[in-house]
Amino acid sequence: MAVVEIVSFGYLHAEPPAADLTIDLRHHFRDPHVSPELRYMTADDAPVRAAVLGTAGIPALVAATATAVEAFAAGPSGGVVTVADGCAGGRHRAPTFARELAERLRGVGHSVTVRHRDMSKAVVRR
Repeated sequence: MAVVEIVSFGYLHAEPPAADLTIDLRHHFRDPHVSPELRYMTADDAPVRAAVLGTAGIPALVAATATAVEAFAAGPSGGVVTVADGCAGGRHRAPTFARELAERLRGVGHSVTVRHRDMSKAVVRR
């Protein structure tokens, strides 16, 4: 089984981290930031996780990303597979996606670490 590193981040804070696979969640999935009741919450809060995971396409993208990780891990070079997933501010979609992906990968035996680069940063004014 592979060693997998997942980094969630916000594009509005800095450049994406280096990764084997980068998932951009900004344009195709509704941003919880637009809901005033969710704006100041993070992926640590159940309503945010429910909103993100209830978004059409997110479960399928988690599954597809897990399949891509499996493909990278099967390559002849081996080594760590790094996945970066980003949204606008890094507080809602990206960390929720990262946690869901990590859970799925751990479930099939991979060793997974997750780091949320921007989740604790202030809400981005837009």
